[in-house]
Amino acid sequence: MHASRPTDRPTSRSTTRRRSLAAAGAAGALALALAACGSSSDSSSSMPGMDHGAKASASSSPSASKSMGDMPGMENTATGNGLAAAKDGYRLVSRNTTLPSGERTVYRFTVTGPDGKPVTGFALDQTKRMHFYAVRSDLTGFQHLHPTMAADGTWTADLASLASGSWRVFASFTPAAGSGKGQDFVLSRTVSVPGTATKTPLPAPAGSTRVDGYTVAVKGEPMAGMAHPLTVSIAKDGKPVTDLQPYLDTYAHLTAFHEGDAAFAHLHPTTKVTGDHGGPDLSFHAELPTSGNWRLFLQFRTGGTLHTAALTLRVG
Repeated sequence: MHASRPTDRPTSRSTTRRRSLAAAGAAGALALALAACGSSSDSSSSMPGMDHGAKASASSSPSASKSMGDMPGMENTATGNGLAAAKDGYRLVSRNTTLPSGERTVYRFTVTGPDGKPVTGFALDQTKRMHFYAVRSDLTGFQHLHPTMAADGTWTADLASLASGSWRVFASFTPAAGSGKGQDFVLSRTVSVPGTATKTPLPAPAGSTRVDGYTVAVKGEPMAGMAHPLTVSIAKDGKPVTDLQPYLDTYAHLTAFHEGDAAFAHLHPTTKVTGDHGGPDLSFHAELPTSGNWRLFLQFRTGGTLHTAALTLRVG
């Protein structure tokens, strides 16, 4: 989340030549290994699947290609982007591989630790012990839930109806004990929803979007792999909004998913909560690892109602 040793001096020309040849051979081998490995203004208010919690809803689009996290032998890869089912001995385990279409359903899962047993102790992260996301493969469906855990470590996430296609579910958590204590984890698996899936193209990058009568603008030009600030401004009827209510210990929750593989990124808020009325400008720390299009989902609360705005951001 996130003295050099002096170089030995060669004692002879033959030593220097041997070391040069060895270095060249190593470089050539590395190049061959890399070559072998190298082949992997929309309105949110009108989009289904933009609710949260018990009112979370689905979306209406399709599936894409499988990510590395779904390929045989790749589940144990610690990718750092949420696309693996296991990392550092912790594993997201579920019997759910398919979920029904067009009706509310549940997704049950456990998080097992390095000892293979279900983890039952989790630290609070933004007031919750578990953040759970369901995202359609074309990024048109989004649900953000806070599931409940039974005494045996089984979590239950209540999902709204899902449109047909491929979905990826993410569990974001921090163990309260064990080898992973205090470390942030994001693990994921894919589930299929049967039926005919129609792919919806991702909306083009834009600087603003509208949801529920609010205009949400995002300013910033993030570069892949570099920390960069983002500023979100919220207005209504042309006037700055200053009545944002605290939500998850902040004034807005911002999550991003990468087009093509649905890689996960949580953009951490840097604007502190100082009362019951925030806005209009909110600052976030953005560190998006990969270039391309990212779909941003901003959740904020006014008058007791949670709003979710979606916007496509281009990362160079």
